[in-house]
Amino acid sequence: MFTIFNPEEQKWPIKVWLEKEEQIGEECLQQAKNLANLPFLHQWVVLMPDTHSGYGMPIGGVIATEKIIIPNAVGVDIGCGMNFIQTNIPVERLLTIDTPNGKLAQAIAGDILRNVPSGFEHHKKKQTCESVTNFLMNLTPEEKAAMPQALMAELEDAYYQVGTLGSGNHFIELQTDDRGFLGIMIHSGSRNLGFKICHYFNDLAKEINKQEQSPIPPEWDLAYLSTESDIGKEYIRWMNVAMAFAAENRERMMQVVINEIRLWVAKHAGINHITFSDAVHCHHNYASLEEHYGKTVWIHRKGAISAKEGEMGIVPGAMGTYSYLVRGKGDLESFHSCSHGAGRRMSRLDAREQFSVQDTILDLKALGVFLAKAKRTDVGTESRFAYKAIDFVLSQELDLVEPMRRLKTIAVIKG
Repeated sequence: MFTIFNPEEQKWPIKVWLEKEEQIGEECLQQAKNLANLPFLHQWVVLMPDTHSGYGMPIGGVIATEKIIIPNAVGVDIGCGMNFIQTNIPVERLLTIDTPNGKLAQAIAGDILRNVPSGFEHHKKKQTCESVTNFLMNLTPEEKAAMPQALMAELEDAYYQVGTLGSGNHFIELQTDDRGFLGIMIHSGSRNLGFKICHYFNDLAKEINKQEQSPIPPEWDLAYLSTESDIGKEYIRWMNVAMAFAAENRERMMQVVINEIRLWVAKHAGINHITFSDAVHCHHNYASLEEHYGKTVWIHRKGAISAKEGEMGIVPGAMGTYSYLVRGKGDLESFHSCSHGAGRRMSRLDAREQFSVQDTILDLKALGVFLAKAKRTDVGTESRFAYKAIDFVLSQELDLVEPMRRLKTIAVIKG
């Protein structure tokens, strides 16, 4: 870790979990410097080793603010995160047993793709969704009438989106640990609900900041809300809805995957007694009220996970490589945080131009990875070569977390 602090350019230091400044992208560094000049910042800006530029605030960034919340410092996919569960199923059986749909792992992945809507697909029938139903049930008629109608309409759509994967870097993976047993990992978020919430409140924040003649330049894309204002409290309320929905979304997909695995391994491998253990869940786009350095502050983790002492987390690698379960060390300077993954080293557009569909699919085959993807034209954007090496990322944050389990992809389901 090193610190960037030029008092002539910054009000606050930037602490970076990398080796040198040259490893930070130019746009990412400028965004970090913008953050380092916010008047309501607490202590410093944190950049994780997977950091890269985002909207307003870098992805792989962490900040603490006093009585202020910034929609773009949470991100558009509010509550995006990971969950994982371990099984006692020997992976060798999935890789060697033949089925009419290919090897057992391949068949399971294909069936998951058919049973979990991905990309822009939704469920055709309305689903149960506890997170949304509970939110609506707790509203008084007066509160319901006062709610933004655009967001209330999005809640209705959420009933059709819960239990769906999305696209981009979201995935469902079948993985093997170093002992040779199957694990299941899912990466997804709040779908369109979080996206709409972020944009709605970011637009309001821009208007409010303009009216109040905020000293923050609008081109920084860091419009903010007072957490003591009615609109700030409303954003927090909707952010929490999106986080609850994202967690439920991942859990619903996990149940589908578990059911598919049960059916296939019973039928083709004769395995009827399956244990599920070591469940881990973590958000990596959110804000939470925490105590740090003597103050109660809003910790914004955008592309970062909580890593309190003893807390388990998930740091996934690029498609077809390794992912890790980690245990937090409670580092104070990082605000009890660590990276959320490998982090992109090139944009999706650049990756699409550089890595062809055929080359990416051939690379996965060479790695022994089965790919289940409805639309393959954009698969190059998720090539492992478009991301930083996960082992390098972890090597830069061993003061923040302890790697506990290494997991290698054997099959991946993408939108």
